[in-house]
Amino acid sequence: MMNIELESMAIQMPAFAGHPNRETFRGVLTLVDVVSDKAPSGARGHRVVLTRHAAETALASLIGMALDYSPSLDRHDAQRKVGVITSAEIVGKKLELGGYLFAKDFPEIVREIERSENWPISASAGKYTRPGSCLGMSYEIADARIADMKAKVWTLTKVTFTGAAILRRDKAAYRDTWIEMA
Repeated sequence: MMNIELESMAIQMPAFAGHPNRETFRGVLTLVDVVSDKAPSGARGHRVVLTRHAAETALASLIGMALDYSPSLDRHDAQRKVGVITSAEIVGKKLELGGYLFAKDFPEIVREIERSENWPISASAGKYTRPGSCLGMSYEIADARIADMKAKVWTLTKVTFTGAAILRRDKAAYRDTWIEMA
């Protein structure tokens, strides 16, 4: 017997065929109940675990938030908003996102994502779950509660999502994240 858990939230955008500034994306933002591969920015060198409960409670805070990127794809840049998140769901241990990129305003990020979908993965990247993509995502949060600030790995028990960023997987705290054009 297989147990599958699914938590989902979305806003529906009105259909508009051929909209020049609305290109659909989807991907995995993070993993829940899994220790990060490395310390995320702002965690003072600590790896983190986002609990399922914290993620489920904060899921609604992702809807309508921005997706950003830096041209070097190595960090967050909250001043460069390139898209909007319209759906978020937890499927197993994956927090999956969907939304729209502002394709006319930022054609370079659309091209970069499309190019990365076809890049070969190196042997050192064998644990990546999305073959061919070297881009991932990272969450942005506020109001985080940490179970024990003295712990080697910080357990996030409460968060509010304030957005997400597109970056190279080798720069993401969770390397099993990915993004693709839908």
